[in-house]
Amino acid sequence: MKAKDCMCNSVVWLNPDSSVSECARLMDEQHVGSVPVCDQNQNVVGLVTDRDILLRAVATNKDINNTKLSEIMTTKVCCCDANNDIEQVTKLMSENQVRRIPVIDKNKIVGMLTLTDLSRSEEVSDFKFATTYDNICNYNRKNNC
Repeated sequence: MKAKDCMCNSVVWLNPDSSVSECARLMDEQHVGSVPVCDQNQNVVGLVTDRDILLRAVATNKDINNTKLSEIMTTKVCCCDANNDIEQVTKLMSENQVRRIPVIDKNKIVGMLTLTDLSRSEEVSDFKFATTYDNICNYNRKNNC
């Protein structure tokens, strides 16, 4: 099974000049906890999570209507290729302790793959899902996250 077979392909994204408030509204409308940030060619240049908004904007009293995503986004984004085998993807997620990963094809974003997507896939064993989840959680516990 490939990443493209398991991912959500109705991905929404914003550009680095979008405001934090615009991102929060999009997250609310789409019921997602993260939004990839892409340049004009749909290349992933960052990722914003609901936690980023809370800790990097709200908690620091930034004006969310005038603060750009480029100011709060994570720029070192772990991505996978649409044709990566799901074993490669779960290893990548485990090693980088990420719960969601943008999926790219020819350097353009084509989807998002989350732990929830993995848990719903009949192709991913319960053991593989549990191991991936445990690797992420154990890292977070060790680092007080």
